[in-house]
Amino acid sequence: DRDVTGVQTCALPILDVASRYLPASAHAGVGGDWFDVIPLSGARVALVVGDVVGHGIHASATMGRLRTAVRTLADVDLPPDELLTRLDDLVSRLSADGGTDDGDDAENDIGATCLYAVYDPVSRRCSLARAGHPVPALVAPDGTVSFLDLPAGPPLGLGGLPFESSEIELPAGSILALYTDGLIESRYHDIDLGFERLRRALTHQERSLEITCDNILKAVLPDRPADDVALLIARTHALDSDQVAMWDLPADPAIVADARRKVAERLAGWGLHDAAFTTGLVVTELITNAIRHAESPIQLRLIRDRTLICEVSDGSSTAPHLRRARAFDEGGRGLLLVSRLTQRWGTRQTPHGKTIWAEQALPDRDVDDVSSPGERPLRGSPPTG
Repeated sequence: DRDVTGVQTCALPILDVASRYLPASAHAGVGGDWFDVIPLSGARVALVVGDVVGHGIHASATMGRLRTAVRTLADVDLPPDELLTRLDDLVSRLSADGGTDDGDDAENDIGATCLYAVYDPVSRRCSLARAGHPVPALVAPDGTVSFLDLPAGPPLGLGGLPFESSEIELPAGSILALYTDGLIESRYHDIDLGFERLRRALTHQERSLEITCDNILKAVLPDRPADDVALLIARTHALDSDQVAMWDLPADPAIVADARRKVAERLAGWGLHDAAFTTGLVVTELITNAIRHAESPIQLRLIRDRTLICEVSDGSSTAPHLRRARAFDEGGRGLLLVSRLTQRWGTRQTPHGKTIWAEQALPDRDVDDVSSPGERPLRGSPPTG
């Protein structure tokens, strides 16, 4: 029997996720491969799979540092190509620090690969970038299996070479399979045979992603894999159109009251009357800031998901920052008010400016009720080696 660790099936409103982790050494129980599922702002989710060269404690310790770094960078809401660029810088610094401490650059060089993907359930688009990592497999709703043609990117730690993001549209019900090279290279000298085995295993549709994971391991891996293996499979869902409301706004202070009225009407339609007052204050502050300090175009968006999300986008790339206003200051209290009224808030850069977002808990609703019977909503991230 295989020693399979890190087994988990999770449910998010926008993703069903299953995973497997198999260390090459059953005695050590650890390795350099990892995966993660990271909730982002705007109801989006990041999927990550990475691989540190080597096995055992040293590889596992390096993996832990990189995984923590990815979570930190994801919290800044960087796009996939920029996140990998920052991660590449970190790996280069870790290698340099190790060589300085031990006096042997060759032994302390860190080799690692990574694939980072961000799925948006509103647009149903997924942005991906990879650093020397195997391409993910995509299973369309009709059962067709393909391997995404993504720019390769260099492995992490080489430094100075660019990474590129690719964006694809994923119909609801699509399945993404992310994995490390140990899955497709453990049995075959010809990697193409590994890809073909994986493609055939994904062709057989199963309602349960957990069964799909087991079928892949059985079809592709030998009884004793020579390398660590991480496998992460996600089935996508999309938010219904009635869960999202958007308004384009002119840069006119007189529009704030009208925007607040439209928000109240939409919340009433969603049955969220109790959220109208707080959301109205948040909308007022964010729109007013955009009109005063940013530039057009200005857009307001509400998303009803596990939380109530309010977003205001504008055409300026300058991000606001929270500060404490002095007693006689006429301004500077807006973001402080937003931070006190909401669970969390933040800013993310967009191709044409920025988006300021804020999340509130849904009134009189337990987040544990969002999953289907027998499913468990994601808390933190799946376990890894």
